[in-house]
Amino acid sequence: MAASDDIRRCLVELDVDGIIRLWQQVRPGWPAPSTTADALIALHMARTAAASIPLRLRAYSHRWLLDNGYPSQLPDDLKPRAERLYPRPSGGVGISVNSKYPVVKTAIHDAMRDAVLEAYADGVNDPLVIRARMEEARQRERRGLGL
Repeated sequence: MAASDDIRRCLVELDVDGIIRLWQQVRPGWPAPSTTADALIALHMARTAAASIPLRLRAYSHRWLLDNGYPSQLPDDLKPRAERLYPRPSGGVGISVNSKYPVVKTAIHDAMRDAVLEAYADGVNDPLVIRARMEEARQRERRGLGL
């Protein structure tokens, strides 16, 4: 089996250990990835650039790289198709306030909304933390209204 076949197999299977061994055999004097994490990043980048790899695998690596803060080598004409295969997840928050008094309802809703926006501005995306902040804002506003 040729080295190119092994490299392609490692790209398809994301075989980190295999690519490190192969790297040392094919180019013994060249610097190899020092950790398995570096090798995984290199595999994903190579996967997005390799035209011989199926689009499904290239799209997965494209999403993985973007989600982990690394640039993707996927050509621009394939990015829309890749985004459809592996869309970027997005979160949302629902706010529900029930009161027979519109002023109370609006005040509590606005306090909870401000808590959510502040959490997002702080870079917090954990739903449990956001929910706790919303509940805290609700209770603080209720106390301020004398409820």
